[in-house]
Amino acid sequence: MRYSGPVPTDQIRELATPELAMALLRSFGNGQTINANNMLRGAETAFEHNGERDKDYLLRRLSDAWAWLESRGLIGPHPRDTASSWQRVTTEGREMADDARGQAKLWAADRLSGILDSALEEKVRPIFNLGDYETACFAAMKAVEVEVRAAAGLDSSVLGVDLMRQALKPGGPLADSGAHGGEVVAIMELFAGAIGAFKNPSSHRTVHFDDPVEAAEVVQLADLLLRLLRRAQQRTAP
Repeated sequence: MRYSGPVPTDQIRELATPELAMALLRSFGNGQTINANNMLRGAETAFEHNGERDKDYLLRRLSDAWAWLESRGLIGPHPRDTASSWQRVTTEGREMADDARGQAKLWAADRLSGILDSALEEKVRPIFNLGDYETACFAAMKAVEVEVRAAAGLDSSVLGVDLMRQALKPGGPLADSGAHGGEVVAIMELFAGAIGAFKNPSSHRTVHFDDPVEAAEVVQLADLLLRLLRRAQQRTAP
């Protein structure tokens, strides 16, 4: 008869630390108090009983996974027993454990952990945090369009890719007159390509909206475009 630890030993050996940590998180029951020492001692007993020759390595891997969960705020102090080593799965930890896309959402949050451009921070981040990735991507690229139009002083009838090309073409109002011609064209194409690919997702379906990481990268791209735009505004300021 074999004893089982919190996670199957083949997963402990093979999974990267984040994946192992999520598997460990899912092993904790809802509302259960947890204790690192108890978990590790129970696992050690199982490994010894089963004759696992790499017992110490397996224990180190579980310890790494526990530390990863703590660092992400997915497990934390028990609210009624903060002086002891007993802990609990946090509210976010339970949400991540119960969500098949939990780990992807964590990676997406990592990508957007810094401060975004003010045009995105107030309107786009709340939508993204609600999980409405399609609307967040559209809103991010729409913000780029609005900011480029305002900075270039172009009419509201100029839209999308055409707007980017008129604003950033060689000799255009936002083009860098001191840059090499090929660089100017490259920046213009970068803006035009981003708007063309991601501003109207309902028709193009370029983004896989079930992937939080990919959606976060679209928002990041919008943030980069706005950063480049701010530099152009500084160049053209009186």
